[in-house]
Amino acid sequence: MNDPVPEHIHLLFLPLYSPELQPAEHLWPLTNAALVNQHFATIEDLEDAQFARCAALQQRPDLVRSTTCFHWWLKRIVKRWGPRRN
Repeated sequence: MNDPVPEHIHLLFLPLYSPELQPAEHLWPLTNAALVNQHFATIEDLEDAQFARCAALQQRPDLVRSTTCFHWWLKRIVKRWGPRRN
């Protein structure tokens, strides 16, 4: 990565092959719930079903947060605040 990182951004690098640490990985069961055991005649029908599920999840931030907000995140991020080390 050669792009400069703004001072207010702190990068936290994850270990390789650690899907359990990546919040997006925990969203798949929530988004796939609308697709399980369904037949879609066209890719557009599949996209519409996935879009509808994502729109419904936007109305449930508590549900999304419960699967993606790890208890250790805030502690780790707070420890990184302060002078930046290069």
